[in-house]
Amino acid sequence: MMKFEGEHLFPGQLGHFFVILSFIAALIATISFFTASRQQDPLQKQSWLRFARMAFFIQVIGVIIVFSTIFYICSHHYYEYMYAYKHTSQELEYKYLLACIWEGQEGSFLLWTIWQSVIGIILIFKSKEWEAPVMSVISLAQFFLLMMILGIYFFDIRIGNSPFTLTRNEIAGPIFSQPNYLSFIKDGIGLNVLLRNYWMVIHPPVLFLGFASTVVPFAYAYAGLQTKRYGDWIKPLLPWALMSATVLGVGIMMGGKWAYESLNF
Repeated sequence: MMKFEGEHLFPGQLGHFFVILSFIAALIATISFFTASRQQDPLQKQSWLRFARMAFFIQVIGVIIVFSTIFYICSHHYYEYMYAYKHTSQELEYKYLLACIWEGQEGSFLLWTIWQSVIGIILIFKSKEWEAPVMSVISLAQFFLLMMILGIYFFDIRIGNSPFTLTRNEIAGPIFSQPNYLSFIKDGIGLNVLLRNYWMVIHPPVLFLGFASTVVPFAYAYAGLQTKRYGDWIKPLLPWALMSATVLGVGIMMGGKWAYESLNF
């Protein structure tokens, strides 16, 4: 087996491990919250809730580590990783090294997952008797979002696209048959010129916060159906529905402003 020179494989291995860990933790949290929501015995319910919260917090920590690892790879221009090669370049300003993470599809899903993690933490502490059924939906949504960046093979089918794939495994080229192929890669493709705008730094996080928050009204609606409290769920969801509409509205207006600046409409 050929040993390639200059590759930094540990960050990618670490990041991929935490993607898998977060994915499994989200599944465990989903099952545990759902089981807690079906329990009649208060002691059993609290036991399942404690276990579910622990799994959810593990998932949150894992997602933060994954994001930090991607930023580390991009900021250090490790072009052995396809994500860094596609989205970063040497002349890119430091603020865009953060923005280039959500230029790609995998980074966008990760940003969505981070916001949903924040919302999940708030709901754990604030939703009170609604916690178990509401968090069942939030954790399930996390499970599917993390599946999008899983990047593992199930027989011949790849589940999700990992942001930690190596460039030599994604691009066919004669240089990748040489152990010193990294010496031939002088720079990455970098951020699209139209995206090199301060709106790229603030617009996507605002918009994805809006996307993430829309799951909360749905989660409360599900909780109302599951608990047969068909009218009680409306009051606690109203602030979340208003927040979703507000944040998405602001995000759309930001996008419009960005379009006028970048495209000169």
